[in-house]
Amino acid sequence: MILTGKEIEKEVQKGRIIISPFRRRQLNPNSYNFRLGRFIKVYRNRLLNPKLKQKVDLIEIPRNGLVLDPRRLYLGHTEEIMGSNHYVPIIRGRSSIGRVGLFIHITADLIDIGSVNQWTLQLHTVQKIRIYRNMLIGQVTFWVPKGKIRLYGGKYQNSRGPMESQIYKDFISPRNKDANSS
Repeated sequence: MILTGKEIEKEVQKGRIIISPFRRRQLNPNSYNFRLGRFIKVYRNRLLNPKLKQKVDLIEIPRNGLVLDPRRLYLGHTEEIMGSNHYVPIIRGRSSIGRVGLFIHITADLIDIGSVNQWTLQLHTVQKIRIYRNMLIGQVTFWVPKGKIRLYGGKYQNSRGPMESQIYKDFISPRNKDANSS
Protein backbone atom coordinates (compact mmCIF):
# COMPACT_ATOMS: atom_id res chain seq x y z
CA MET A 1 0.00 0.00 0.00
CA ILE A 2 1.34 3.42 -0.99
CA LEU A 3 0.89 6.52 1.18
CA THR A 4 -0.90 9.54 -0.26
CA GLY A 5 0.66 12.98 -0.11
CA LYS A 6 -1.58 13.92 2.84
CA GLU A 7 -0.49 10.76 4.70
CA ILE A 8 3.18 11.50 3.97
CA GLU A 9 2.70 14.95 5.53
CA LYS A 10 0.95 13.47 8.60
CA GLU A 11 3.71 10.89 9.08
CA VAL A 12 6.40 13.60 8.76
CA GLN A 13 4.60 15.58 11.48
CA LYS A 14 4.51 12.46 13.70
CA GLY A 15 8.22 11.80 13.08
CA ARG A 16 7.56 8.43 11.42
CA ILE A 17 8.93 9.74 8.09
CA ILE A 18 11.97 11.99 7.98
CA ILE A 19 12.17 14.63 5.27
CA SER A 20 14.43 17.50 6.22
CA PRO A 21 13.89 20.16 5.21
CA PHE A 22 10.21 19.47 4.49
CA ARG A 23 8.36 21.81 2.13
CA ARG A 24 4.64 21.31 1.77
CA ARG A 25 4.67 22.66 -1.81
CA GLN A 26 6.78 19.64 -2.84
CA LEU A 27 3.98 17.20 -1.95
CA ASN A 28 2.21 15.37 -4.77
CA PRO A 29 -0.94 13.21 -4.64
CA ASN A 30 1.12 10.12 -3.63
CA SER A 31 4.77 11.25 -3.49
CA TYR A 32 7.14 13.99 -2.41
CA ASN A 33 9.42 15.82 -4.87
CA PHE A 34 13.04 16.05 -3.76
CA ARG A 35 15.81 18.39 -4.88
CA LEU A 36 19.32 17.84 -6.20
CA GLY A 37 22.03 18.65 -3.68
CA ARG A 38 25.03 20.87 -4.36
CA PHE A 39 27.77 18.28 -4.98
CA ILE A 40 28.54 15.75 -7.71
CA LYS A 41 31.17 13.01 -7.70
CA VAL A 42 32.72 11.64 -10.87
CA TYR A 43 34.89 8.53 -11.10
CA ARG A 44 38.39 9.36 -12.36
CA ASN A 45 38.89 6.06 -14.18
CA ARG A 46 36.96 5.24 -17.33
CA LEU A 47 37.32 1.51 -16.53
CA LEU A 48 35.75 0.72 -13.17
CA ASN A 49 36.73 -2.43 -11.29
CA PRO A 50 34.28 -3.42 -8.51
CA LYS A 51 37.11 -5.16 -6.62
CA LEU A 52 39.01 -1.89 -6.18
CA LYS A 53 38.24 1.31 -4.31
CA GLN A 54 37.63 3.95 -6.95
CA LYS A 55 39.10 7.45 -6.95
CA VAL A 56 36.58 10.23 -7.45
CA ASP A 57 36.54 13.97 -8.01
CA LEU A 58 34.14 16.08 -5.96
CA ILE A 59 32.55 18.94 -7.90
CA GLU A 60 30.37 21.68 -6.48
CA ILE A 61 27.57 22.46 -8.92
CA PRO A 62 28.07 26.10 -9.94
CA ARG A 63 25.16 28.54 -9.68
CA ASN A 64 24.95 28.60 -13.49
CA GLY A 65 24.65 24.80 -13.58
CA LEU A 66 26.81 21.86 -14.65
CA VAL A 67 26.69 20.18 -18.06
CA LEU A 68 26.57 16.38 -17.90
CA ASP A 69 28.20 14.26 -20.60
CA PRO A 70 26.28 11.14 -21.72
CA ARG A 71 29.51 9.09 -21.68
CA ARG A 72 29.95 9.51 -17.91
CA LEU A 73 28.20 8.44 -14.72
CA TYR A 74 27.69 11.16 -12.13
CA LEU A 75 26.88 10.64 -8.48
CA GLY A 76 24.64 13.33 -7.06
CA HIS A 77 22.67 13.47 -3.85
CA THR A 78 19.35 14.62 -2.52
CA GLU A 79 19.31 17.98 -0.79
CA GLU A 80 16.91 16.52 1.74
CA ILE A 81 17.78 13.99 4.41
CA MET A 82 15.06 11.36 4.09
CA GLY A 83 14.07 7.97 5.39
CA SER A 84 11.79 6.03 7.70
CA ASN A 85 11.87 3.24 10.25
CA HIS A 86 8.21 2.51 9.44
CA TYR A 87 7.87 2.73 5.64
CA VAL A 88 9.83 1.61 2.58
CA PRO A 89 10.88 4.56 0.38
CA ILE A 90 11.18 4.15 -3.38
CA ILE A 91 12.72 6.91 -5.50
CA ARG A 92 12.04 7.77 -9.11
CA GLY A 93 12.86 10.55 -11.49
CA ARG A 94 10.19 13.13 -12.09
CA SER A 95 8.48 12.64 -15.45
CA SER A 96 9.62 16.10 -16.58
CA ILE A 97 13.24 15.07 -15.89
CA GLY A 98 12.79 11.83 -17.82
CA ARG A 99 11.39 13.79 -20.74
CA VAL A 100 14.69 15.60 -21.12
CA GLY A 101 16.59 12.28 -21.04
CA LEU A 102 18.02 12.31 -17.51
CA PHE A 103 17.98 9.14 -15.42
CA ILE A 104 18.40 9.83 -11.70
CA HIS A 105 19.00 6.23 -10.66
CA ILE A 106 20.21 3.29 -12.65
CA THR A 107 19.09 0.34 -10.54
CA ALA A 108 18.87 1.55 -6.95
CA ASP A 109 15.34 2.87 -6.56
CA LEU A 110 14.43 0.77 -3.51
CA ILE A 111 15.65 2.37 -0.28
CA ASP A 112 15.97 0.06 2.72
CA ILE A 113 13.67 0.66 5.65
CA GLY A 114 15.69 2.43 8.35
CA SER A 115 18.06 4.09 5.87
CA VAL A 116 18.11 7.80 6.74
CA ASN A 117 20.42 9.80 4.50
CA GLN A 118 20.95 12.28 1.81
CA TRP A 119 20.46 9.59 -0.82
CA THR A 120 23.00 9.16 -3.60
CA LEU A 121 21.60 9.55 -7.11
CA GLN A 122 23.21 7.79 -10.07
CA LEU A 123 22.83 10.40 -12.80
CA HIS A 124 23.08 9.38 -16.43
CA THR A 125 21.85 11.33 -19.43
CA VAL A 126 21.12 10.32 -23.02
CA GLN A 127 22.40 13.66 -24.36
CA LYS A 128 24.16 16.66 -22.86
CA ILE A 129 22.08 18.40 -20.24
CA ARG A 130 22.66 21.23 -17.77
CA ILE A 131 21.66 20.49 -14.18
CA TYR A 132 21.28 22.91 -11.28
CA ARG A 133 21.60 22.53 -7.54
CA ASN A 134 18.26 22.57 -5.73
CA MET A 135 16.34 21.68 -8.90
CA LEU A 136 13.38 19.37 -8.31
CA ILE A 137 14.80 16.19 -9.77
CA GLY A 138 12.97 13.19 -8.34
CA GLN A 139 10.18 11.92 -6.18
CA VAL A 140 9.92 9.52 -3.29
CA THR A 141 6.99 7.29 -2.44
CA PHE A 142 6.48 5.49 0.86
CA TRP A 143 5.14 1.95 1.07
CA VAL A 144 3.76 -0.06 4.00
CA PRO A 145 5.89 -3.15 4.73
CA LYS A 146 4.40 -6.51 5.65
CA GLY A 147 6.21 -8.73 8.12
CA LYS A 148 8.82 -8.23 10.80
CA ILE A 149 10.91 -5.11 10.20
CA ARG A 150 14.71 -5.28 10.29
CA LEU A 151 16.20 -1.80 10.01
CA TYR A 152 19.04 -1.00 7.62
CA GLY A 153 22.43 -0.60 9.26
CA GLY A 154 24.72 -0.93 6.26
CA LYS A 155 27.75 0.87 4.90
CA TYR A 156 25.84 3.85 3.49
CA GLN A 157 23.87 4.71 6.66
CA ASN A 158 24.00 8.40 7.66
CA SER A 159 25.48 9.41 4.29
CA ARG A 160 25.79 13.08 3.53
CA GLY A 161 26.61 14.13 -0.01
CA PRO A 162 27.14 11.69 -2.88
CA MET A 163 28.68 8.35 -1.90
CA GLU A 164 30.76 6.36 -4.36
CA SER A 165 30.31 2.60 -4.51
CA GLN A 166 31.60 0.60 -1.58
CA ILE A 167 31.16 -2.70 -3.43
CA TYR A 168 34.89 -3.42 -3.17
CA LYS A 169 34.30 -4.13 0.53
CA ASP A 170 32.13 -7.09 -0.47
CA PHE A 171 35.22 -8.73 -1.99
CA ILE A 172 37.25 -8.42 1.21
CA SER A 173 36.63 -11.43 3.41
CA PRO A 174 38.42 -12.09 6.72
CA ARG A 175 40.42 -14.81 4.92
CA ASN A 176 41.49 -12.37 2.15
CA LYS A 177 42.47 -9.72 4.71
CA ASP A 178 44.81 -12.20 6.47
CA ALA A 179 46.34 -13.31 3.14
CA ASN A 180 46.88 -9.72 2.01
CA SER A 181 48.57 -8.68 5.25
CA SER A 182 51.33 -11.32 5.06
